[in-house]
Amino acid sequence: MRQTSASFCKLQNDTVLESFMPLRVSNGLLLRRRILRMTTSDERIASVGKNIQEKANLIWNVANTLFGAFKPHEYGLVILPMVVIKRFHDCLLPNHQAVLDTNKKVEHLAVKDGFLRKASGYQFYNISPFTFERLKADPENINDNFRVYLNGFSDNVQDILTRMGFSAQIDRMEEAGLLYQVIVDFCSEQADMSPEKVSAVDMGYIFENLVQRFSESYNEEAGAHFTSRDIIYLMCDMLVNNVKFDGDGISKTVYDMTMGTSQMLTCMEERLKQLDADADITCFGQELNPFTFGIAKADMLIRGGDPENMQFGNTLDNDKFDGYQFDYCISCLLYTSPSPRDMRRSRM
Repeated sequence: MRQTSASFCKLQNDTVLESFMPLRVSNGLLLRRRILRMTTSDERIASVGKNIQEKANLIWNVANTLFGAFKPHEYGLVILPMVVIKRFHDCLLPNHQAVLDTNKKVEHLAVKDGFLRKASGYQFYNISPFTFERLKADPENINDNFRVYLNGFSDNVQDILTRMGFSAQIDRMEEAGLLYQVIVDFCSEQADMSPEKVSAVDMGYIFENLVQRFSESYNEEAGAHFTSRDIIYLMCDMLVNNVKFDGDGISKTVYDMTMGTSQMLTCMEERLKQLDADADITCFGQELNPFTFGIAKADMLIRGGDPENMQFGNTLDNDKFDGYQFDYCISCLLYTSPSPRDMRRSRM
């Protein structure tokens, strides 16, 4: 199966048609299972609202700090990378000292990534001595210390920040004398983004909310970056409705060719694991926007998936998964005016 727009539409339509077939059968168990999933969706959407609002209030306070030095449509150039960095920081914080101790033991080795990842508990790490609280405690050296902190991240995190062009925004904050206040803003209790306080699904909502707000500041259509979560859950329900169990449980691959922040992949994985808690789900995605790609890759790193399954680039121009086959494709294909290059490519 070639992963092109045409093959996606065929796969999606076939799967959707099949998914409705069992609904024609008078099967109370199947109906109750579907109603249960829909109820879970509604409860999930409702329960996450408070968490989003709390984090959104913090974010707009940071935007107020940037007022004057940055134009409103530029706030996202700072806020989105900072939220990604703080999320990484709060995930790593419990094992930070263990990583520092391990780094001292293996610093003489040519290859030490494996040891550091094991110590951190994630597929990424930070070997700098700084935390956000330590950065906050030394305002006089905030510029140098913050760069040391960022340079302490593993290469896979460095790739995300490089694609977001964050270094240039640090320079601007330094020149305007704003960097220290931004760090302080992210040290507040409301800015705690640890997995214990903010789940992966909740974090996805927060990122989507941010991307939507900042895209609107560019007068872009919200739909270019955001799909309502109830629509995503409906799409997932339609796709998984006819999943059949076998003795080995569920093992599926899911692909999104225009993944944005990867929340369709996250929801699809969630749906399949509601059917089988031990399901083996592998997600793949490609994204053109460097900011939403960075968010998607960060989410994959934190959830323990393979970050190489998240690829950057234009699917029409440079399909990074050419020749791959997947069990499911789920995407929001934008109904906006395509570029002439994309139109030519889509006809090939």
